[in-house]
Amino acid sequence: MAAKKRPHVVVNISFHDDDWDHDETVTFLGRTFRLIRQGTSGDAESAEDLVWRWSLKADAIAVTGMREAQAAGVYDGDESAFDDVKGTTKRVPITTGRMLADVLQEWAIRHVNNEMPGYFMNARTLVLGGGAQQRTVKVLREFTENIEFVDPFLALDVPETLSHNPVLAKAAELGLFTFRHLPQGMQTPVEVTGEVISHALARRAARDADIIVAAYDELDGFGLEDLAGKALITNAISPERLEDLAARGVDLVIDATPQPFDFTIVSGTLEAMMRALAKDGRRLTHDDLLLDITEAGLEPRLLRPNGDRRKSRFAFVIHPLSRGYFSKVEPLSTLSKVPGMGTVVEKAMAYAPPFVYSHVTGVKSPTGAEAEGWLITVGGTPKEMLSHSPEFTYSRLLDASEIARKLGAQVMGLGAFTKVVGDAGVTVARKSRIPITTGNSYSASGALWAGHDAVKRLGISQVDDDGQIRGKAMVVGATGAIGSVCARLLALACDELWLVSPETAKLLALKQDIENENPRAVLHVAARAGKQLADMDFIVTATSAAGQKVLDIMSVKPGCVITDVARPLDLSAEDVAKRPDVLVIESGEIELPGTVKMRDIGLPKGVAYACLAETIVLALEGRYETFTVGRNIEWEKVKEIYRLGLKHGMKLAAISGVNGVYTDADLARVRKAALAAREATAEKAGSAAS
Repeated sequence: MAAKKRPHVVVNISFHDDDWDHDETVTFLGRTFRLIRQGTSGDAESAEDLVWRWSLKADAIAVTGMREAQAAGVYDGDESAFDDVKGTTKRVPITTGRMLADVLQEWAIRHVNNEMPGYFMNARTLVLGGGAQQRTVKVLREFTENIEFVDPFLALDVPETLSHNPVLAKAAELGLFTFRHLPQGMQTPVEVTGEVISHALARRAARDADIIVAAYDELDGFGLEDLAGKALITNAISPERLEDLAARGVDLVIDATPQPFDFTIVSGTLEAMMRALAKDGRRLTHDDLLLDITEAGLEPRLLRPNGDRRKSRFAFVIHPLSRGYFSKVEPLSTLSKVPGMGTVVEKAMAYAPPFVYSHVTGVKSPTGAEAEGWLITVGGTPKEMLSHSPEFTYSRLLDASEIARKLGAQVMGLGAFTKVVGDAGVTVARKSRIPITTGNSYSASGALWAGHDAVKRLGISQVDDDGQIRGKAMVVGATGAIGSVCARLLALACDELWLVSPETAKLLALKQDIENENPRAVLHVAARAGKQLADMDFIVTATSAAGQKVLDIMSVKPGCVITDVARPLDLSAEDVAKRPDVLVIESGEIELPGTVKMRDIGLPKGVAYACLAETIVLALEGRYETFTVGRNIEWEKVKEIYRLGLKHGMKLAAISGVNGVYTDADLARVRKAALAAREATAEKAGSAAS
């Protein structure tokens, strides 16, 4: 009979304590291994003795745990003792596991990015500890510049610089030599002061961080207890440690060390096992690593101790809509009251740098996705923006995008006049370092949503159970970017639709496109809105004819609902005031999901403008991309953002007109006036007939 092969013996001598000590027999890559771990609690002499004794019978040894032992406070020596232990013998391969750890660290980051695209994009990252995380940091830099280090040596990329510059390396070596030969009484204050500063920096940075790169013991070492909503990139997390991280509120644990057995091992043990299998005692190569990793089916671990959830980050630009805003904010209010200073304040604020107006928290989708964001104010009113070149506003918006980037935002929206000035976000999106959206896709969708809801709530025109308006509708400016989208939507939601535009050839092409999409649609075309106005139950005006009269509101049917999505508006406040029996809507506001905390933006609590809601929807969906920019709004994107909004719990919250949000009392007043006007018209017609 053939003699039974003895198992490969692999020993892990750790500078850490003995909590994870084991002596287990396992199968790995078709071979039997005896895996032994012995902790020394920071006793370098004991570690050296163990390495020597095990070298007589082990096939490979891993020496690990110095960084963790230092963080846990069980070892206060320097790395020279660690080097001495590693150099105890050349009888068997001795490794720290660094070669495999580098591969696993990089793979863990790329694995997460494949599983959750954009997860690391612009993430605020805090790195604890020392150079053991260099590979992780190097890969993270591909996705984010928002990386802070507790160790200033790493913040300046000193290890990488020294490895490529022997002169600087020698200078650093001399500096350390000088420090180490200072009297102990002088060394200690320097070390203590550095430690206090490091811990204070860590706690401050951790509050705002999205991702923390650290060994488990370093979290305690720096006093980081509250990790709610954060991701931790780490190594070798045991079930007990995972339970603790769950209690601290961690969202995601990215464990770069695969755990193929039912007890916890470090990457050094895995690398030692691979070295033990290397033929003829030759050195382990990267090809060997790749072969062993793939054959063993090793993968980084993505652990979600508090369930499957993901928090994204957004920013949104707001600005004062008129000079009246400054009368509500001190000290600008006092300055504005001084005769002649109102104009001065308005002009001066246009030059003011952007600043954060509000931190938005508590946005939570029914899917479990969460979002936080920041409202960033630029000071120019529409009047001031129009008085300067578009480049003036672009520079302010790009300054705002830099603030957003540093805050960790993954997408930024443009609000109010900033989304239509110049080329409607194209230049800003091209130059910004984070994706940009104007929100116009959801604005178009929200305005029609609000108009359709208003028709139902007025209760004058009939709307069936399927939401079909049993009446006539019109789109003025139908060949424009927003108008064509509105036309396609309304063709699905009303009995009969008029398309109005002076661009006759485009109008005919649009009519044909809609009929191809929806053969049941009943469509008419006209170059201008004329006598047909008196028959319309619902009108959308979406022209780009600033300053021109495109619609005679006095010709409109009582009880008609008009949605004005043109910017600037096609109907002035004076026009609207002439017809108290007509409901004119400017926008549909959106109720955000979750328990939202946000400073006042002139809307009810938890309610946002549709353009802001589009930015939040993109964040919740993990779509960190330039979605809507330019004057041409894509029909497919309008449909998509509406669908995504419903998925993430967005609801129509309010219908707004020139004087703000319409209340139930406002709608009742319009309905009463419309019915009275229709009755008077009917009586007049009856009298004429008799």
